[in-house]
Amino acid sequence: MSDFLSDPMSLFGVKGKVAIVTGASGAFGALAAKVLAGAGAKVIAVAGSKDALDEVVGECRALGAEAEGVNRRPSSEAECDAIVAEAVQHYGRVDILVVASGKNDVAKITEMAPERFLDVMDANVTQSWLMARAAGKRMLAQGQGGKVVLMSSARGKLGHPAGYSAYCASKAAVDGLTRALGCEWGDTGITVNAIAPTVFRSPLTAWMFEDTERAKTVRAGFLARVPRGRLGEPADLAGPLLFLASRASDFYTGHVLYADGGYTAG
Repeated sequence: MSDFLSDPMSLFGVKGKVAIVTGASGAFGALAAKVLAGAGAKVIAVAGSKDALDEVVGECRALGAEAEGVNRRPSSEAECDAIVAEAVQHYGRVDILVVASGKNDVAKITEMAPERFLDVMDANVTQSWLMARAAGKRMLAQGQGGKVVLMSSARGKLGHPAGYSAYCASKAAVDGLTRALGCEWGDTGITVNAIAPTVFRSPLTAWMFEDTERAKTVRAGFLARVPRGRLGEPADLAGPLLFLASRASDFYTGHVLYADGGYTAG
């Protein structure tokens, strides 16, 4: 039990582990792929955008990692099974799954067609369920446990006045899925946890970090609710990801980890 004391950082090691990252062309997915690559994992990066995917795979390889791109989306049972099959074909197993694919669609509920709501639910909930199912089957067959990390949001716990009914509902469902699978797979060695960030720096939010009057106004209103007094940076997600993907989190499952500077605490 004390084998880690001579090298506590070994608890966070993922070297040689095989990690699937969906949504690898997005802000968090690309970060996740590169963090795991930099830590020595073998990365299967998955995305629908071929050009962006090739760029991420190249960056992972530049960090000295083995990495392959899979130009698919986790949009059906067949696609998710194919993603896992490609990981096994390349590296023989699956140890880590990071589901970073998803979407948002902002509109007042009275102005949102049901099809748009269902599209968000499919992208954020159904695809998480399908991907966890596909990777989980492989992990169970291997019999050596595994790590599943889903992508939630502070909006899974908190509402929003600006037309987030689809997004908030979908992320609350991801939280429920995280808890359900954490219980279902609790005795198998497979842990299932979620990272729930608030606003962090990405191409989509870059304007909020700018020195414009609009950005200052929006930022001030938001930061009034953030005890840490700043917006999130990519490194704020990298640490939680590495924790949840490594044996450091072996006793943590069904947990939603809020990377939010205290936003949901108050």
